[in-house]
Amino acid sequence: MLKQIFIIHSWDGSSQGDWIPWVTEKFQEMGYSVITPDMPHSEKPEIKEWVDYLKSIATSLNQNTYFIGHSIGCQTIMRFLETQDAKIGGAIFVAGWFNLINLENAESEAIAKPWIETPMNFEKIKNNLTRSILILGDNDPWVPFEETKRDFETKLGTEVITLHNAGHITSDDGFGPFPKLVEIFQNHFAT
Repeated sequence: MLKQIFIIHSWDGSSQGDWIPWVTEKFQEMGYSVITPDMPHSEKPEIKEWVDYLKSIATSLNQNTYFIGHSIGCQTIMRFLETQDAKIGGAIFVAGWFNLINLENAESEAIAKPWIETPMNFEKIKNNLTRSILILGDNDPWVPFEETKRDFETKLGTEVITLHNAGHITSDDGFGPFPKLVEIFQNHFAT
């Protein structure tokens, strides 16, 4: 059966941002179906709006469904999965987080606050994930490395892969092409 991959972009991102177009092309060359939605109001993401939008496009989940998120896209995937009753093949969280540091201003803090403070049902999320992997830069300016690594490991049983000096894993950090992501997917989910 065809593997279907949903890639959910970051806050203020788009389906054409960072490494998403490059990775999409590589996955399509491998014969996967790739869906890269432009999430609504990405400059001011809201939990309900993003989760509802994902619900409207990811309607048929099974063991051949995979999600890849970047930053707030990871939160969206987790919050979406806690509303579902279907086990998926897995998820890769790129620069995922539960908490943020060094936000630029009060407006950014106000946007981030509900994402940081609204609780999640980790047991439900974990039950819907066959496997999850977190790719984390050890010098991400916004994501506290040790805390985030520990939280993903303890709350979701996620395997953490650390990229040295990768920042927030954006094109500004040198991730336009992102062969490591494709390699990680192939090694963990393509069997």
